[in-house]
Amino acid sequence: MSGLDTEFHSADESPGLLLWQVTNQWQAAIRAALKPFGLTHVQFVLLATLTWLQDSGPVTQRALADMAVTDPMMTSQVLRALEARALVHRPPHPQDRRARAIAATDQGRVLVNRAIVAVEACDREFFGALGDGVTGFAGALRALRRT
Repeated sequence: MSGLDTEFHSADESPGLLLWQVTNQWQAAIRAALKPFGLTHVQFVLLATLTWLQDSGPVTQRALADMAVTDPMMTSQVLRALEARALVHRPPHPQDRRARAIAATDQGRVLVNRAIVAVEACDREFFGALGDGVTGFAGALRALRRT
């Protein structure tokens, strides 16, 4: 017996492998775009999501993790790193005295708004190969997302 026992005639037919390859290429491009801002990709995602969510009121760590689709324990670790850099803070939750809300600081909002310009430019360049198909691609990704 030789070779891989797969249903595909070519590796280029495997949607899982293709997604893996493209995701790795996209993440490398995003890492490069975020490097000047001193943010990792997950730090950027959580800070941007937090900044977005806090316009609607107090944000809990759980709500942030749910929206970003990140592991709650990892979210906590990343938030601690962002807090150490004074990019987020944990004010008392206005409706629950036992809880803390999470909020981006002014410094965090300024940084994430500068970084999002670079991230969106990176996305435009990366996904530009799809041309007019980018909207359909985003729709296909939403169909695959399980939240």
